[in-house]
Amino acid sequence: MHRLQFHYTFVPQTEQQPGLIRNPLLDLLHAVQESGSISGAARVLSLSYRHVWGELKRWENELGNELLIWEKGQAARLSEFGTKLLWAERQAQARLSPQIESLRADLERAYALAFDDTVHVLTLYASHDDALSALRTHAAQAEQLHLDVRFMGSVDALRALNEGRCVLAGFHTMQQPAAGSLAERTYKPLLKPGLHKIIGFARRTQGLMVAKGNPLGLQGLAQLADSGVRFVNRALGTGTRVLLDELLQQQRIARTRIKGYRHTEPSHAAVAQAIAAGQADTGLGIEAAARARGLDFVPLVEEDYHLVCLKSALDEPAVQALRAVLQSGEWQQQLQQLPGYRAAESMGEVLAMSRLLPWWNYRKPKGKPADEETGKAPQRAQDRKPQKMSSRPGRK
Repeated sequence: MHRLQFHYTFVPQTEQQPGLIRNPLLDLLHAVQESGSISGAARVLSLSYRHVWGELKRWENELGNELLIWEKGQAARLSEFGTKLLWAERQAQARLSPQIESLRADLERAYALAFDDTVHVLTLYASHDDALSALRTHAAQAEQLHLDVRFMGSVDALRALNEGRCVLAGFHTMQQPAAGSLAERTYKPLLKPGLHKIIGFARRTQGLMVAKGNPLGLQGLAQLADSGVRFVNRALGTGTRVLLDELLQQQRIARTRIKGYRHTEPSHAAVAQAIAAGQADTGLGIEAAARARGLDFVPLVEEDYHLVCLKSALDEPAVQALRAVLQSGEWQQQLQQLPGYRAAESMGEVLAMSRLLPWWNYRKPKGKPADEETGKAPQRAQDRKPQKMSSRPGRK
C-alpha cells in the first residue's frame, strides 16, 4: 500500500477544474478510458503521446501493477487494477467532498490576504512578552496587520534578525545599561549603530513571582542566597537570564548560592505555572504572568523592551503600519491596562541605538557631532588631506 501526499496549485478564478482533488495518474487513466487510446488521451490533456506513454509505464513500475491492456486491433482499455484505482478515487471524492471543499475554501481565504494590498504581515522574533501577544491581537483587529510572532530568547531573536529570518527582533534591558555590563557584553556584538534602528515599544517591571500572600516574605534576591528557597530560572540566551545574572553580579551573589539556579523554564508563563503548582517558591519574571496565575509579585527593576529592525526596513509598509499602531491612543490605553507595563515615551518612534544603549561612546572634538553611521566625527573640507598628484604625465 502506498501512502498519499497532497499538493495544491494556483489557477485563474475563471478556470474550472474537474474534481475536487487532482492527481496526474488518475487524470491519465480517466483520459484513456474516455478516449479509448493513448493518442486520444494525449490530445485531451494537451500532452505528447510519448509523455503519456512514458508516464503510464513509469507508474506501472512504481505501483507494481499493469494499468492498461493493449490488444491488436482493439482500443486500449484499463486493466482491473487501473479500473479499481479510478473507482476508489470516485468513491473517496464523493464521500469526502464536503471536507475537501471546506479545506479548499480555508486555503483560499488564507491566501486572499497575500493578494490584499491593505493587509500586512510582519515577522517578529522576540523574547517572551505578554504585551507583544496583546499587540498581535490588537493589530490584526484594528489595522489588518498580522504579526507573525515567534517567541525565543533575546540572543536568538537578534541572531535571527541578522540572518534575515525576520524583519523585527524584540529584546529587553535595564534602562541605560552601563558600559561593561553583562547586557553590553551580550547584545553589543549583535547590534550595529547605523545598521539597526530601535522602534520605541514599552517599559515593564521584572521582579520575583511568589505564592499568594508571599508566605516566605521575599523582598529581594539577597534572601535567596543559602536560604533553601527553591528558585526557577530561565534558559541561557533569554533576556531574563541576562537580567538575573546582571543583578546577581551587582549584589555580589554567587549563582551557586541560589537553590534551583539550574532549573529552567522556557517562558514567564511556565515559571509562574511552576510556582503556582508548588514546584518552586519563586522566579524572576513579569508581573502580568504572575497575576494571570494568581501569584503575588515583588517588583525589582524596570526595564525597556526594545523592537529593533534593519534601518533599510523602516520604509516597508508593514513596519510603517506597526509604527502607526504603536502610536495610536487605543493601543497605548490597552497597554496601560496590562499589569507591570507602561508605554514608552517614544512609543512607535524610530530611535538611535546609541541613545538607549549608551555603549558606543564616540570621542569627538568639541563642536563636531558624531556620525552614528561610523562612530566618527565628520571631516570638514579644510581638515581633509589633499590627494597626492599622480607622478604619471597626463594629457593636456
